[in-house]
Amino acid sequence: MKARTPWPVLTGLLFVIATQPVSAGISSCSKDGFCYCIHETLADRITQRVAEIRTLIAAQRAQGKAIGYLSIPLSTLGGGYFAVNALVAVETKDHIEQQLGPRDVWILNPGATDFVLPADADGADYMWMWTQVLEGTDGLGAFDFVYFTGPSDFARHFGLDGRADLEKLDTAYDNLVKTKPEMASKVDKRAFRDYYGLRASVSFSVGSHDEWNIVRAINAKRRDGDKVSGIAKQMGVFFDGKPAAPGLFEASIDAGNSRDCNKN
Repeated sequence: MKARTPWPVLTGLLFVIATQPVSAGISSCSKDGFCYCIHETLADRITQRVAEIRTLIAAQRAQGKAIGYLSIPLSTLGGGYFAVNALVAVETKDHIEQQLGPRDVWILNPGATDFVLPADADGADYMWMWTQVLEGTDGLGAFDFVYFTGPSDFARHFGLDGRADLEKLDTAYDNLVKTKPEMASKVDKRAFRDYYGLRASVSFSVGSHDEWNIVRAINAKRRDGDKVSGIAKQMGVFFDGKPAAPGLFEASIDAGNSRDCNKN
């Protein structure tokens, strides 16, 4: 049986390399039925981290803030580069908070260093942690809204303006390699250009696929729990800076890391 792919430090949720189950793993399933094949040795550490994150969320909510969750691809995968993605995550969190008002809103950025698991954690381990955080203690969600990162968020970082954008990305790559020469061995220039110019968004993220389905399941549970006002109690869902349309809002997509240890 194929071993699971190691999870790079700081690669957060979202945005992970799909993993294969191993016999040493254990299946852990959430309140809303999402299962992951995680490292048994990390189970207690994940539980501890979930408790810490819930305490952080509670502290922000106690200040009267609306609480948001940022879904963003982070991995060096498919032409993306972790250092760039992590920076875009910070910038997007700041952009949303400034747009809505830092006094009134707080965004949880899963790529922040505060949320790192041990180095042997992989995508399934991270998604087991973030699934529990997203669902909350009752499976009805711990957030007021979720923001799914789109092309415009990455375009803002690179200063893309709709004129020769791929050329701008070629230049951005050349400039990055000067300060981060190791990037050249990890990301091809053409792949970098095409990823950030044509694909950079949660649509191409393994972890974000799981997060979309988790949010959809939470909102379905909220709707079903109260036929009169349940629709009004759903979490807000944003993609690329705009509210998701109702039809998309309620649609599921292919799973990312969500699977138990007995399924490939």
